Amino acid sequence: MSRRLPSLSPAATITACLLALAALGAQAAAPAGPRQLPVDTGTDRLIIKYRNGAGPSSLSVPALRTMRSAMAARVAANRHGVTMNALRQTAAGAQVFRLNRRMSLGEAEALAASLRSGDANIEYAEPDRLMHALATPNDPQYASQWHWSDTTGGVRAPAAWDVATGTGVTVAVIDTGVRPHPDLAANLLAGYDFITSASSANDGGGRDADGNDPGDAVAANFCGAGSGASNSSWHGTHVAGIIAAVGNNATGVAGLAYNAKILPLRVLGRCGGYTSDIADAITWAAGGSVSGVPTNTTPAKVLNLSLGGSGSCDTTTQTAINSARAAGSVVIVAAGNANTNASNTSPANCSGVITVASTGISGGRASYSNYGSVVTLAAPGGDSGNAILSTHNAGSTTPSTDNYAGLMGTSMATPVVAGIAALMLSTNDTLTPDQLSAMLVATVRSFPATCTQCGAGLVDAAAAVQAAHDAITPDPITVSEAESNDSLATAQAVASLPATVNGSIGSVGDADHYRISVPVNKTLSITLTGAAGTGPGLGVYSALGRKLVERAGTVGQSLSWTQANRGSTALTLYVRVLRSAGSTGNYTLTLGI
Repeated sequence: MSRRLPSLSPAATITACLLALAALGAQAAAPAGPRQLPVDTGTDRLIIKYRNGAGPSSLSVPALRTMRSAMAARVAANRHGVTMNALRQTAAGAQVFRLNRRMSLGEAEALAASLRSGDANIEYAEPDRLMHALATPNDPQYASQWHWSDTTGGVRAPAAWDVATGTGVTVAVIDTGVRPHPDLAANLLAGYDFITSASSANDGGGRDADGNDPGDAVAANFCGAGSGASNSSWHGTHVAGIIAAVGNNATGVAGLAYNAKILPLRVLGRCGGYTSDIADAITWAAGGSVSGVPTNTTPAKVLNLSLGGSGSCDTTTQTAINSARAAGSVVIVAAGNANTNASNTSPANCSGVITVASTGISGGRASYSNYGSVVTLAAPGGDSGNAILSTHNAGSTTPSTDNYAGLMGTSMATPVVAGIAALMLSTNDTLTPDQLSAMLVATVRSFPATCTQCGAGLVDAAAAVQAAHDAITPDPITVSEAESNDSLATAQAVASLPATVNGSIGSVGDADHYRISVPVNKTLSITLTGAAGTGPGLGVYSALGRKLVERAGTVGQSLSWTQANRGSTALTLYVRVLRSAGSTGNYTLTLGI
């Protein structure tokens, strides 16, 4: 059945979005999924393909030692501190080499680049990457959660789970409160009840520290003359389960960020909830201060608002959203379920929020979903018999048996995006709300079916999480100078950036050379600092050996240079350090990106 929670007045209240309730399917056992693996497990192998059969004809390294290619391979490997042993030949004629230690993919790619640049006979060289089975939770009803993995309308959750599962992230569910469902309880934090109206709260009082949902059922005319009767929705419990129902516990369903924590904030009761209460909850959720309410010791970086009402975005709500964003929290809201333009739905039309439309299993706009220019993107919310399965309760008025149910609405699509946001922050906790929003938009899939005015596209969990991971600024590696690196031809490769190179100029004529690969759209910063009494000089050269800059050193002063890569492929640069002023001695070469 479908239901709408009536409002007290358009100006004073916001009501929960429309829902449709579907029957609960039977549980079926599922095999345990593979363990989660980190993004970069590295490799201890390389694949090399030589041109026109010019490469080694034997897989025995001793037999290769008289060959130019074998010599070039040994020189490149020495620069990277590894040895290579031929292992086998592939069906395509490439050779697989085993390394004596495991390297990160970045290090292995740098070694491959060294091989390619040092031997014209190489057609390609690349890491022999390790692949892994995509993570699949062992929850029995996972197979019924089409929205996670359906190839057409799903969000590609299994690939995202190989990177992150939400660990370390708190998501505030600003809703009807949450039931301590056994498939959710382990991920629930102590929440708060922000409802100030005792009549609406239905728990015997006003605001308190109990975020549990006592039910929001009403009799006919309770919310005003002519208003209808309705059973309890358990709306917040369903929303919370989409985000963070416990995964891999061999029970029920799996939330998208199944290792994240839920902060349940109760703002919707019987007949809905007041704007002023919701605004206070938004502020408090992000760590702000609310008079008469204890300090929030578990602020949330993701705020889910599966609620809405008609009208423009009011100042009270916008101010609360602004404060949450200033605190570093992303605010994700439902577009609404009236099949109309969301420009007249609040808080969907507020500034700074991620507004979510709903799609069905076809990937097209759900029949009920709002649309329009204020919509940021779309996510699965269910339609046409394919509901979103999540945690629920069997009670028609007061709480009863915990169960699972399928609901449809932008209320369901919104926590899908909130769950993805949690995965992204679990991967990269430095993301700002604007950065996270931009990544979500930049990584969407094209709609597989018609979804006019549904925003940028269909949200893609795997692509969004990977973008968050790729934006991580890695810790600098430390590199020690390795001789012989006295010329461009014998330049020592720096495996990854940023890096700190510790070297030494040992004689007046000594010069050290380093080869660096600058990724597309990145800028390399170089700082050369000599030890006391030294003044080393700095040179930078292109891949073809063309001098880009050469600066003489001054004792006691550092030299710096930046070089941007605006091309479409990685930029190879050579950095030269030489004696220029003062005595010989140690230096530090800092390479940032």
